[in-house]
Amino acid sequence: MHSRFFFLGQLCSICLLCSVCARAQFAPFPQGNYFREAFGTTITRVELRSPVRLADSVIGDKLELSLRSYLELVMANNTDVQIQRLAVETAANAITRAFAPFDPLATANFTNTRSKTPANGVLDGAATVSSLNQPATFRYQQTLETGTQYNVAFFGQKQTTNSGFQNFNPALNTNLSFGFVQPLLRDRGGMVNRLPITLARSRLRQTQYVLRDQIMRLLTDAENVYWDVVFARENLAVAESSLELASASLKRSQRELELGALSPLDIFQPQQVYASAEIRVSQAKFALAQREDALRKQISADLDPSIRRLPIVLTEAVLPPTDTGAIDAEMKVERALQLRPDLKASIQELDADDIGIKIAKNALKPGLSLFGNYTAQGRGGIFNERTNVANAFGQTTPVISRIPGGFGDALDQLFGFGFPIYQFGIQLRLPIRDRAASANYADAIINKRQDSLTVRNVEQTTRLDVLNAVNNVEASKASVRLAIVARDFAQKRLDAEQKKYELGTSQIFFVLQAQSDLIQAQSELVRESVNYRRNNLNLLRRTGELLDERGVYID
Repeated sequence: MHSRFFFLGQLCSICLLCSVCARAQFAPFPQGNYFREAFGTTITRVELRSPVRLADSVIGDKLELSLRSYLELVMANNTDVQIQRLAVETAANAITRAFAPFDPLATANFTNTRSKTPANGVLDGAATVSSLNQPATFRYQQTLETGTQYNVAFFGQKQTTNSGFQNFNPALNTNLSFGFVQPLLRDRGGMVNRLPITLARSRLRQTQYVLRDQIMRLLTDAENVYWDVVFARENLAVAESSLELASASLKRSQRELELGALSPLDIFQPQQVYASAEIRVSQAKFALAQREDALRKQISADLDPSIRRLPIVLTEAVLPPTDTGAIDAEMKVERALQLRPDLKASIQELDADDIGIKIAKNALKPGLSLFGNYTAQGRGGIFNERTNVANAFGQTTPVISRIPGGFGDALDQLFGFGFPIYQFGIQLRLPIRDRAASANYADAIINKRQDSLTVRNVEQTTRLDVLNAVNNVEASKASVRLAIVARDFAQKRLDAEQKKYELGTSQIFFVLQAQSDLIQAQSELVRESVNYRRNNLNLLRRTGELLDERGVYID
């Protein structure tokens, strides 16, 4: 099962390799691909895919990004997102691994043995016994999901000797056997034997929940980087506005100094204010450049030489919140308890614990099994006919005739089933005291208790997170309203101080102070507006609604 990311109705493929999926598996025998993959050259070199769709956001000679297009590029190109996705692929491979006990196995064996031994008696049939033994075995075995183990084996053997007492020389023997073992207590039934597969699938669902949680975290971090750039941009605009005001005040003061309306001692303060404004602009430019570099990394624009040098233009404006209504905190908590992927992952762990308990309980049962075997035999070869095997002196008698024969005769007897061997039995393995299995079962029970408490803890943490996030959003709303009021009053005070200064009833110090207060109020309004966006983003993450709100769908 592949995990895919859909963003705003468009598929964002984040496959690590450029041409093949990272989750590669070998084809089964005897498909043609099996031989090519098993015996071909293993390619260990990994080719990473280049960033995609960056050129779609290039307008003119600038990289123009709305929040929507930026998040789409994050989901398509972000390296951390690609790394997190591979965890799901590993969990999916674990399901395939869980089917391994039911995989069939075919084995073949051939041995060629020639031996020469001195005779120990007259019955050896030769002074030096020379023999050639060539057995071959072919075996197929498999375990079914019900726990039944069966095997089919074919045995063929050719024996050649110089002993005079052998009637068949060379002698050909064949066996065909069918066997089975059926568990009656432990490992009996498809449900028990499929528990590892069920556990692997449960782990996959848990990994998908964890992936969803990690994607929300990465998306939150990426969006915060976007707002970092917006804040740095607005902060630079405020600093440049401050520089313009300081420049205008300095020019006016210099003009007044030239006309003799200003004391030479009063020119230093406008000059100092202008120098401070220049410093703020310089610092704001460097801060903006630093945050833009972080934004380029989020969308992997730093990997494209033709894109990373382009100026960045963010189209999102920092606007005051339009939602003035109070947030229903309890409704948000209920929403979070339904959607939070970390809570779902914790609950999914309880399902895995139930499976673990069943596995541990199965190990406590005695091992009682029924087994059976049926073997058919056949014999062939060249028959040496004699009147008697040995004469009165214990020596071999001459061969009267040789009756030809071969492997076909052995197979005829084999499939004639005239020489069968039947075997049935029952086996009991009863541990008098199995402390390891008992301890494993106790641990499985304890694990479920611990995970149940973990679920409760996550629920409590979720509730607290949502309540804190709601309070932060409400506090941001109030802070933005107050910042707007403070900015308006600062503007009015500056206008008043300038009029008073023009009328000669105020000093340049108060005008400059009013300018500084206005710049501070404007900067504070920008900060609180961006904080509102951040806090609202945090609320979406704490309630688990972030991916839906941003149009990201994970399949």
